[in-house]
Amino acid sequence: MNAPTNGWLRCTAIVAKRELSSYFATPIAYVFLVVFLLLAGFLTFNLGGFFEREQANLYSFFTFHPWLYLFLVPAISMRLWAEERRNGTIELLMTLPLTEGQTVVGKFVAAWIFAGIALALTFPIWLSVEYLGDPDRGAIVSGYVGSWLMGGAFLAIGSLVSACSKNQVVAFVLTAAICFVFVLVDQPWFVDAISWMPAIFVDLVRSFGFMTRFDGLQKGVVQFDAALYFGSLVALLLYVNTLVVTHVKAS
Repeated sequence: MNAPTNGWLRCTAIVAKRELSSYFATPIAYVFLVVFLLLAGFLTFNLGGFFEREQANLYSFFTFHPWLYLFLVPAISMRLWAEERRNGTIELLMTLPLTEGQTVVGKFVAAWIFAGIALALTFPIWLSVEYLGDPDRGAIVSGYVGSWLMGGAFLAIGSLVSACSKNQVVAFVLTAAICFVFVLVDQPWFVDAISWMPAIFVDLVRSFGFMTRFDGLQKGVVQFDAALYFGSLVALLLYVNTLVVTHVKAS
């Protein structure tokens, strides 16, 4: 790895560390973690019928993740740029010896790590399955990886929306709405509802959906194309995010 690449990664890591520290500087991070864990437990053991299923797996746990992320991930991402723009600190941030790309990626990585921490803290649910039966650990690991990848895609959407707004509430609502579309478009009933449209258009719309890809991962099906999709979507959104931040800096 050459020196310029090392320098780029080091600067990005500095931004990520600063951003991650800011999460835990206020009670908001802890409130988020507690709410996430309580909702995850409630949805798994109550609405998910964890015990009624009598199966040693975490399907009832992972199946609610897209809906959890739909409301909780925008709460993480809405402050990434909207707060900087509202307080006027984005101008100060841009005077630092950092490129727009380093700042965008650093902020995203911090948010993604925070989401990963929240996800990792659900390990007692995994332990419950281990205690009650002999689960397929490969499927559980695949589910966690798939959940984290999907959460990253949600965060990339939220980061871009936040960069386009000075209002955190607006950023929250728009992010939730856009993520809902991505969750919705590959649902069978939605595909049936637009089946009157040209097949090529229906297939195109369906190809952007999150649920089918995540459903395969949570069942332990190794899907390289799913990981590639989420990774490519994140990269594209962060690139556009960088263009938006550059425009804001120039204006």
